[in-house]
Amino acid sequence: MMTKNVAELLTADLLLQEVHLQGWVRTFRSNRFIALNDGSTINNIQCVIDFENTSEETLKRITTGAAISVKGTLVESQGRGQSVEIQVSEIEILGDSNPDEYPIQPKKHSLEFLRENAHLRVRTNTFSAVMRVRSKLSFAVHKFFQENDFHYMNAPIITGSDAEGAGEMFRVSTLDPEKTPKTEDGKTDYSKDFFGKETNLTVSGQLEAETYAMGLSKVYTFGPTFRAENSNTTRHLAEFWMIEPEVAFIDLDGNMDLAEDFIKSVLSYALKHCKDDLEFLDQRFAQEEKAKPQQQRSELGLLEKLYFVVDNNFKRVSYTEAIEILKNSKPNKKKKFQFPIHEWGADLQSEHERYLVEKHFKSPVILFDYPANIKAFYMRLNEDGKTVRAMDVLFPGIGEIVGGSQREERYEVLVEKMKALGIEEDELWWYLDLRKFGTAVHSGFGLGFERLVQFVTGMGNIRDVIPYPRTPQNAEF
Repeated sequence: MMTKNVAELLTADLLLQEVHLQGWVRTFRSNRFIALNDGSTINNIQCVIDFENTSEETLKRITTGAAISVKGTLVESQGRGQSVEIQVSEIEILGDSNPDEYPIQPKKHSLEFLRENAHLRVRTNTFSAVMRVRSKLSFAVHKFFQENDFHYMNAPIITGSDAEGAGEMFRVSTLDPEKTPKTEDGKTDYSKDFFGKETNLTVSGQLEAETYAMGLSKVYTFGPTFRAENSNTTRHLAEFWMIEPEVAFIDLDGNMDLAEDFIKSVLSYALKHCKDDLEFLDQRFAQEEKAKPQQQRSELGLLEKLYFVVDNNFKRVSYTEAIEILKNSKPNKKKKFQFPIHEWGADLQSEHERYLVEKHFKSPVILFDYPANIKAFYMRLNEDGKTVRAMDVLFPGIGEIVGGSQREERYEVLVEKMKALGIEEDELWWYLDLRKFGTAVHSGFGLGFERLVQFVTGMGNIRDVIPYPRTPQNAEF
């Protein structure tokens, strides 16, 4: 007798075979029909029991959420909605589920309620679909880089540097908060701490990845990062995963090529390997959009957005050209933008990025050559002295999804930029060393993995695309 999962039973040619299956009860009706799911697919399989030959005690224990084992024959289904079903010859209750206490009942639950029960929400159709897609996307990330000769590099999670320069970092310390040692001037004496200096959880593995790119040529990091930003928006998490490739000997144009190829490869993989889940999420997305005011609805369905990215060439536009387009756009002239565009140097908002993608160019967009004063210190300064070789990839529905740049490889220029921003050379001496010993043109980008999962699944809140979201005032589970 073969032990199979639900996905295999629904797709393999196993009619009239004796099969063994284990899973959780989704529904049980008429004391006869069990909808069983084991997480391998969004689809349930119907298991038909002979209630006349099943004990009363067993029937009472077949409740929503219970774990069971069934053995029987796979046959053509007599009912609608499924092609095959299991005629059960033997059933065993592996784990009971009290119907009066089990929170995930067969009805629609609010996303907020499911976040409060995050340890069980993966048993719903929505979250099982999202997490299967997340798993496939994670594999697709590694697959792309490994097939293109990148080396996987594990950047440190504990760091003494702030790659973003924003200061919103979680401190790592073993000092007793009740008896914190002080220096003569009254400040915390971190020389007495575990690492002998002030350390934090990383916000990015980029700087360390750069050091490895300057020896291995092509590397990528894919790991957890942390930001202590006190934000409760649908776009922010305190703990999230970042994908960060760094490549030696390529400039900004090569970086844009890499980002486009990478994104199209990962999305294509999801479209091919997550068909059932994405079709379900596409229907869910359409229902969610109907509930929104007309002006807030997406013009594209979920699957349409994915194909919009995969099937279109990314339009490459300079920041300067984009500002002119936005300044002269109807929404700007009619004051429809929440943040009007008045002059060059403005920091673009999501509404501006979406206008460029969805209305003006009708394709994904890569903006490049941003003003230096709104971008990070490590981005290469252009010859005009006022812009840097930065790039952002813009998608429909969300705006920016990738941020990257050609890195500043010139020692003197980088030192001057650090001085202007008050960044101590002693803190990043090792980063500066790269510019002293065999410096070369190099580039890279960062992509927040949860932002990617959110785009692919159509979920409106980023807290619903990570197993256990970490947000202000919330570290449950």
